[in-house]
Amino acid sequence: MFKFNAHQLKWIAMIGMFLHHALYPWQDILPLWLLIPMYAAGGLAFPILGYFVVEGYKHTSNLKRYILRLAIFGTIAIPFYMLSLGLFRFNIMFAIIVSLLLLFIYDKLKHKAALKVVFVLIFVIVSIPMALFFDWLFFAPIVVLLYHVIKNETARRLVPGIVAGGLWLVIAAFSVWGILAVTPYLYADGPMMSAEFAQAQRDMLYGMLGNTNVIISSLFFPVFCGIAALLIKNFNGERGKRSKWLFYGFYPAHLALIAIVALITGFTSFSVFGF
Repeated sequence: MFKFNAHQLKWIAMIGMFLHHALYPWQDILPLWLLIPMYAAGGLAFPILGYFVVEGYKHTSNLKRYILRLAIFGTIAIPFYMLSLGLFRFNIMFAIIVSLLLLFIYDKLKHKAALKVVFVLIFVIVSIPMALFFDWLFFAPIVVLLYHVIKNETARRLVPGIVAGGLWLVIAAFSVWGILAVTPYLYADGPMMSAEFAQAQRDMLYGMLGNTNVIISSLFFPVFCGIAALLIKNFNGERGKRSKWLFYGFYPAHLALIAIVALITGFTSFSVFGF
C-alpha cells in the first residue's frame, strides 16, 4: 500500500473535514448518493489529526504556546462554525485543547497507581460536558489518550481509529433505532396525541437526530474512521512539506467559506447545542 508522509495525511484529513462540514447547510436537499460520501469523509479527519496532536504533544517545546494557538484559531472559528453547521458547540480546536490537558494530567499522575484513580475521575467528570457541548463528544480525548498510551507502534496506529469507528457506530445505530422506534408513534392518531403535538415531537426528533438520509449516511462515518487507521498505519514517519500553520489556518477558513456560501444561498439555520 502507498506510504504517506505527515503533510499528505493532514491534507487527507482536511479534505475529509471540508466535505463533511460542507453538507450541513444543504443536508435537507442533497441526494443520498452525495450525502453518503460527504458524511463518510468526515471519519477520516480526527483519527488522523489526533495522531499528529499526540506527536505534537511529544515534541513541543512549549505546551502553553501550543494550546494558545489552538485557542486563538478555535475562537476565530466559532461564528463560522455556528453558521455553517447550524448549532453552537465548542469546535474541534477546543476538544483538542481538553485532550492535551488530559494528556498532561495523565503524565503527571501515571507513575503512582493510586493517582490513576484520580485521573479516571477527572476524565469521567470532563466527559459529561464534552458529550453535551463539544465537537466529537468525549470521543476526542479517548482517541488521543489511546495514541499516547499504546506502546506497540502498529497497534497504536490502528486501534484508536477502530475504537473511534466503534463509538460512532453506536451513535449511528442509536439514531437509526430512534427513528425506526419512535416515528410510527409520532404519526399515530388518537386522544393521547394531537396532530400539533405529534408534529412538534417529530420536529424535535429530526432536529436532534437528522433526517432519514443523514442518519443512513452516518452509518458510513465509522467505516472511514477505520480507513483513517489504515492510512495512519502506512505513515512513513516523514514530515514531508513543512506545514506547521496549515491546519490552524485551514480550520476557520474552510468554515468561513461554507458559512459565506450558505448565507448567500439562504441555507443557514442555528440552534443551541443541536436542539
